[in-house]
Amino acid sequence: MSHALSDQEVARREALNKLRELGIEPFPAANFPVTHTAVAFEKDFAEAGPAEEQQPAADVVMAGRLMSVRIMGKASFAVLRDHTGDQQVYIARDEICPGEDKTLYNEVFKKLLHLGDFVGVKGFAFRTRTGELTLHVKELTVLAKSLRPLPVVKTDEEGNVHDAFADPELRHRMRYVDLVVNAGVRETFLKRTRAVSAMRRFLDDAGYVEVDTPVLQAIPGGAAAKPFVTHHNALDVPYYLRIANELYLKRLIVGGFHGVYEFSRNFRNEGMDRTHNPEFTVMELYVAYQDYHWMMDFIEGLFRHVATAT
Repeated sequence: MSHALSDQEVARREALNKLRELGIEPFPAANFPVTHTAVAFEKDFAEAGPAEEQQPAADVVMAGRLMSVRIMGKASFAVLRDHTGDQQVYIARDEICPGEDKTLYNEVFKKLLHLGDFVGVKGFAFRTRTGELTLHVKELTVLAKSLRPLPVVKTDEEGNVHDAFADPELRHRMRYVDLVVNAGVRETFLKRTRAVSAMRRFLDDAGYVEVDTPVLQAIPGGAAAKPFVTHHNALDVPYYLRIANELYLKRLIVGGFHGVYEFSRNFRNEGMDRTHNPEFTVMELYVAYQDYHWMMDFIEGLFRHVATAT
């Protein structure tokens, strides 16, 4: 069942069609190689001066999502956001439209692009009169048209946040929106990735072997939990999603490995709350010839390593 489109969704679809009428593909398949991220731009051009002192031949290519636009007649400022941060860009009509045809600025940029759209820009670095490092755009390319509006989170002069995307249900159900509009969420994702990488390095350096064990199991075991049940059509038998990987890891120790570990996705068809999810990730480690006192010391060392690495 389709849902009724909002006014903004209708406007974005109309803009999509108008872009195509102008011969601009709103979802181009071609590569768009960038030379700088927002962080790299800030680092490489920290000494940039006013526009009149810059060398326009030093091209910089960036890409990102339009997060804000300030249109001031024949010139505009906009903010692009990539995976490293935000970057201000300056777009002048006669710069991106050097000939008689001003469609790219007057129609495409001013009327057919919306917040959330992805664009590519090419130009050179300079500082505005207020000292902000900015990209002076010479070329503008539409990379992807966003068909749904982003929540617009605003912070006033006193630091109060308005229209925040804060509902826990929506944030967890729409993580992609949460990542875009709420600062700090991306860092949480990255910290988790760094923590897992640090754990893996620590265990590898200790000489232990990372393995994969079955997710589909004929006999669920390793924990007292209710499994999710599925069916193997070719064999015509029931199978179960893994509730634990313990027994398979222990069998590998029996087979002669000194130490094995696994980052596994486990499933338990039981109650759920903030600390119990039906689908979750665990790391299990088994080492031969050691007792639980040794394991406690080893895990404390693992925690110290992960804490300092992330």
